Amino acid sequence: MTGQPSPPSSSLDQLLDFFLAHLRVEKSLSGHTLESYGRSVAGFLAYLGAVGVTEAQRIERAHLNNYLLELTQSRALSPRSRAAHLSAIRGFLGFLAQEGVIPQNPAHQISGPRLPRTLPKALSEEDTLTLIAAPEPEIPFGLRNRAMLELLYAGGLRVSELLSLTLSQLNLPDAFARIIGKGSKERITPIGQTAVDLVGQYLTKARPLLAKPTSGPTVFLNKRGQKMSRQYFWKLLGQEAVKAGLDPVSPHVLRHSFATHLVAGGADLRAVQMMLGHASLATTEVYLKVTNRRLREVHDRYHPRSGRAK
Repeated sequence: MTGQPSPPSSSLDQLLDFFLAHLRVEKSLSGHTLESYGRSVAGFLAYLGAVGVTEAQRIERAHLNNYLLELTQSRALSPRSRAAHLSAIRGFLGFLAQEGVIPQNPAHQISGPRLPRTLPKALSEEDTLTLIAAPEPEIPFGLRNRAMLELLYAGGLRVSELLSLTLSQLNLPDAFARIIGKGSKERITPIGQTAVDLVGQYLTKARPLLAKPTSGPTVFLNKRGQKMSRQYFWKLLGQEAVKAGLDPVSPHVLRHSFATHLVAGGADLRAVQMMLGHASLATTEVYLKVTNRRLREVHDRYHPRSGRAK
């Protein structure tokens, strides 16, 4: 029990508020994740209202099955999007069952859509270095951008971890950063000497020019001296990629490149897991598949007995 007052007489909208408060306080989920969960559950509640269901006790498995069918047929959502909606709704209904609002979770035995098995995209080592070298370090924004890209790749950080990084989380003399990951879990990540040098230059030469009295301890600042938004950084990264002669990339591609290059170089998989902050080794093992796929491509292309060599 969470201790949140959620009596059976509460409206569905109130129960959603209780659920989001539970996720925020008990699970320490990020604002971005909470917003996504809220949208998914609110869509289901709107559907329930349209079919005349206004009480949690009246929610049945058939309602959820019909809603998922509507997401597939009327809204043409991808399997991955439908799976995300189902995960949020299942969590909401499970919370109601846990709190005694409903006797059991009607979504318990509903299986999600089959997801295509896709391997993470990664840049080659050459393209990664070309991308990082694109910003011009002679100007403050260029130095900031290069330091950000280098740190993103050197530490395998998530974009949210990079943008929320504070000065106290950096230990440049010992070349590591204390990262606050998903669920507020901490990990220590080595960042390498190149990142240390670039971040040190940024802190000395560029950040003082960008900082305002209200900037706080955030390491990387936007032109207003505030923490960057994810959208701003995505746009910035896309511009730097085009400048480097590459297709626009997402911040996560650099994280995938970090892991792929480490595994390809022979790094221990558990060490990579720790640096990425993965809760399960199974999540990290996908990079073995990426490396094996590339080895097969090289063999097919160059070995005279591959049957495909040119």
